[in-house]
Amino acid sequence: MTLEEKAGLCSGADWWTTKGIERLGLAPIRVADGPHGLRKQKPGAAMAGSEPATCFPTAAGLAASWSRQLAREVGAALGVESRAQGVAVLLGPGINLKRSPLCGRNFEYYAEDPYLSGMLAAAFIEGVQSQGVGTSLKHFAVNNQEHLRMTIDAEVDERALRELYLTGFELAVKHGRPWTVMGAYNRVNGSYACENDYLLRDILRGEWGFEGAVMSDWGGTNDRVAGLRAGLDLQMPTGYGYTDREIVDAVKEGRLAESVLDESAARIVRLLQMGAASAVFDKDAHHRLARKAAARSMVLLKNEGDLLPLRKTGTVALIGEFAEKPRCQGAGSSLVNPTRLDTARAASASDAVSGLTVRYAKGYDSRSAEPDPKLIAEACELARGADAVVILAGLLETDEMEGADRTHLELPAAHNELIRQVAKANPRVVVALSNGAPVTMPWADAVPAILETYLGGQAAGSALWDVLLGEENPSGKLAETFPLTLEDCAATPFFPMGPDLVEYRESIYVGYRYYDKARRDVLYPFGHGLSYTKFEYAELRLSRRRMTDTEELTVSCKVKNAGSRAGRETVQLYVKDVQSTIFRPERELKGFEQLELAPGEEKSVTLMLDRRAFAYYNVELRDWQVESGEFEIQLGASSRDIRLSERVHVEAAQTYDERRNDRRDELAAYYDLSRLPSVDTKTFAALCGRPIEADFPPSKRRYHRNSTMIDIRRHWIGRILMNRMMKEVEKGMAGQEEKTVAMTKAFIRELPLRNLPMISNGMFTPRLVSGLIDLLNGRIVRSIGQFIKRT
Repeated sequence: MTLEEKAGLCSGADWWTTKGIERLGLAPIRVADGPHGLRKQKPGAAMAGSEPATCFPTAAGLAASWSRQLAREVGAALGVESRAQGVAVLLGPGINLKRSPLCGRNFEYYAEDPYLSGMLAAAFIEGVQSQGVGTSLKHFAVNNQEHLRMTIDAEVDERALRELYLTGFELAVKHGRPWTVMGAYNRVNGSYACENDYLLRDILRGEWGFEGAVMSDWGGTNDRVAGLRAGLDLQMPTGYGYTDREIVDAVKEGRLAESVLDESAARIVRLLQMGAASAVFDKDAHHRLARKAAARSMVLLKNEGDLLPLRKTGTVALIGEFAEKPRCQGAGSSLVNPTRLDTARAASASDAVSGLTVRYAKGYDSRSAEPDPKLIAEACELARGADAVVILAGLLETDEMEGADRTHLELPAAHNELIRQVAKANPRVVVALSNGAPVTMPWADAVPAILETYLGGQAAGSALWDVLLGEENPSGKLAETFPLTLEDCAATPFFPMGPDLVEYRESIYVGYRYYDKARRDVLYPFGHGLSYTKFEYAELRLSRRRMTDTEELTVSCKVKNAGSRAGRETVQLYVKDVQSTIFRPERELKGFEQLELAPGEEKSVTLMLDRRAFAYYNVELRDWQVESGEFEIQLGASSRDIRLSERVHVEAAQTYDERRNDRRDELAAYYDLSRLPSVDTKTFAALCGRPIEADFPPSKRRYHRNSTMIDIRRHWIGRILMNRMMKEVEKGMAGQEEKTVAMTKAFIRELPLRNLPMISNGMFTPRLVSGLIDLLNGRIVRSIGQFIKRT
């Protein structure tokens, strides 16, 4: 293989295809988006123009099932569909931690807990790859916001990095063994993720033993040669030949060892050789699986007076335009063109609902947040004559999407007002929510039943009736906390920050790790989810009461279905360090198991805990450390519903002076969480053990290749270029869905100049980018020279 051939393998041939080498019999492979459904782009089509595929519940919903088996089944189905459409690598799953409920892409991610995220991702990966199709575990790492995602520097302390933001990836890599890992756009502690030697070489390959290929997110490559040195094998999409030449020149000039290039080329060759033969998929069978997945992803948040399940006779008022125009998925690169779409209104006419008289009122315009008094009045009139009311509410399509973060947790005013008024007209109200992340519910006390359906995919309309009528007993559990207010979230004062940095000053206190430790009231806690039956926990047993951290602990209990319906219960195992000198959460999830029980049936569940279940990351030792002492083993139905607990004494085999951990004076806010919102950069820098560079005002910065389109609007040339690009977007996307246009505009606004070649199909060359930067910085003569040379 020639130097040029090896360099060529390290970038895509186009947006969705790798390069091959025909003379060596190496065929290119195709990759495609698809965390919850395959999005194989049609030639020349826009984002919404993909081949039909099954749209399953998004990751936020699938995570609420807490079912490894379901994740594996969905993954296997996606693997079959990928083979059927000639796709060799599915670009998913995405497992970035839900640091804040405001992240616009949270619907694509699993949970606020790394253990749950990692284990579900591993099962999903196993399912996809069981069909001979690869996965791309993404976005590695610390990619927890959309705001300035291509350039922001995520500053995070080492403990939070290891215990939260990397643990999910570690579990997925070790248990799922993905073919590829996708590097994130952002910087991590000063270095771009796609050229971060610490993340890619030291941790991913060195510590975790990952042997697959690392690819960039689309346009995530900053310095191609630095990326190769760090272990970034494949740049996507194409570099239009420019980056291939950079690699060749770097080798010839001695700036890049050819052995490094050889390693990357070899990994890509292995990837090219791993694809499976084509397949045919059963659309009806996959739709049935999507329906099952949607039903098992739904979380019954509230059910006062056992309003649910509904009686199968009488009259039901079905209210809300989502019944006709459902929100079944989020906007962005994961947008699926479903093979079919069940709406709740159409499903209400099915045989399964035949005993009910279902009448419909629109209630609101699904494209508007503004209340419509006429539509609300019509809905109230319909509700007055009904035996029960089902209101479909949630977030608008443009409220949560790739490329932009949310700014609040409220539902549209139209939905809140509709629920308030209808609840006055008829108190027997079920609110079914369609959203990809937590929302506030100012009307929660006014309605007896609330069902969180998340973004349930193409069969969500039918699945909703399955749950409402008791054909499916709800078994979902929240994989994220629903706070009472946005201000209750520990990350809120530090999200999304910018323009250069986002400081993760809350450290390890994310989600329930914060709410439970700080004793904060929440709307609904992590792990919460009701059933139409009742479960009793008994006989917690530990295999030992004293142990060393080199031994394993077996934890078991019995769970009984004490109700009259069959159901599924997820037993959650939490570990609490009772005597810690270092600051730690109140409890941490370290295991879970789902049981299916007939009425009156009792089963035993057994879970294993190893050393890591008790350990924290010791920054000084650069290793996981167990602090000798008492630990409480807790089994429960949520982080706030602990049913059984026992203590075990764990003795650390590795000695360490734990007094060195006690930094209460220096880091008081991390021990007294009432002070956490006021943590300043100085305190955070002390926690990180390094200086945190302050942001510089944009007015004092010079322009460079990572300046964004927003940055260059300060210059008149930048304003002209930005306006021209926005007009081209509007012209080129005329007639397309509002959410797709909005996402594209958000992408353009935060685009770094280095990515102009990518979005111009290579017409805007790297040399032209350099010329533009010189022009913006007032270097007129130099810019003219760059423009003349062009390539």
